[in-house]
Amino acid sequence: MRIAHFSDLHYAVSTLPEVDTCFTYAVNQAIARQAEVAIITGDTTDHALDAHSPALMALARQIRRLADHCPVLMLQGTFSHEPPGTLDLFSLLGGRYPIHVANRLQQVILNTRREWTASTHARFDTKEWCDAECTLLCSCVPTMNKANLAASVGAEQAGQAMGHYLADLLAGYAPGNLLARQRGIPTIALSHGTVIGCMTEHGVPMAGMDHDFTAGALFQAQANAVMLGHIHLHQAWEQHGQMIAYPGSIGRLHYGEQSNKGFLMWEITADGARCELVATPARRTLELAFAGPPNMDALHQYVASHSIEGAWVRIRWQCLEEERATIHREAITALFRGAAGIKLEGRVIPIVRARAEGMARCLQLEEQIDTWARQVDTPAAPLLTCLAQLATHSPADIAMAALSGESVAGEA
Repeated sequence: MRIAHFSDLHYAVSTLPEVDTCFTYAVNQAIARQAEVAIITGDTTDHALDAHSPALMALARQIRRLADHCPVLMLQGTFSHEPPGTLDLFSLLGGRYPIHVANRLQQVILNTRREWTASTHARFDTKEWCDAECTLLCSCVPTMNKANLAASVGAEQAGQAMGHYLADLLAGYAPGNLLARQRGIPTIALSHGTVIGCMTEHGVPMAGMDHDFTAGALFQAQANAVMLGHIHLHQAWEQHGQMIAYPGSIGRLHYGEQSNKGFLMWEITADGARCELVATPARRTLELAFAGPPNMDALHQYVASHSIEGAWVRIRWQCLEEERATIHREAITALFRGAAGIKLEGRVIPIVRARAEGMARCLQLEEQIDTWARQVDTPAAPLLTCLAQLATHSPADIAMAALSGESVAGEA
């Protein structure tokens, strides 16, 4: 069975030019490659969208195109991106084939008439899917609410407890998946979450203990393929013919994202699975970073040796507070005039001034100056002389005397 697997579309008004270009291309490719099923593993939207939003209309248009070509299965993603209930709208779009929304723990089968049937509980019993002319068995694990566990085990233990719960749940799918595979039926598992050891879109390993599952727990479900969402970098794990994979996000949503963006075309049989990343025309991003202020000669060389036209450029640097005025932002922007966008990020290192030790205990200004002078190994006498002048003469008189080279009136 050929399955087109999309994830992390993140439709919103702010992301619309990028994600709609990429998803439209992906839908075209899925149709051209004759996908028999389309699956979206969460974060279809970036946040709650108004019904009249151009982003929602554009997304619905592409989902409908998929539904006119093949059955579509959509999985609930992160609640902050995809508020509960958001996906229910898409099941009403119509189309030649049905759209099923998996927003709870369930198994779903695709029958010979290319219709979806969902289990009443977390999984089917054997007789249910055997009698339903099953051609594909899907085990759906959408985003889980850790708040329910936190109320009983405490917030610090919620992540670990969720991991144990999901491991037991996935292992419970194994007998049914193994039986289906023995009968020649492809099996897949779908989820939206974090695998321990996965990499972010910036090429950095995920850190911390708040993970949803391990690769081992996912393999224990005994599904031919495990299709995941949530992480924006394409990556995969394989074991004994089983495969786990993230397609990554459909487009490039942040500066510094590595590797191609796209969707996965899966070829799944009862004996194994393989997938191919189909790259989308995601926007190009260029990154330049300086340890100090930006070097204009280096920027000129970069522009001369790279294709800037249509790229999104970010230039980062750090400088001391007194160097801030030497940075010509307008000149840098003009240098990259062919770019689709340019973002200048300068970090200013503030000057840290510390009071000399013991000054707070000095009651008189003369004592404070003397204490400071000893701390920095500077003679105090000239400073005290200046202080005495300020006490008896106006600033104008002191300035005139300094300009004429004479001493202030009244001094020896």
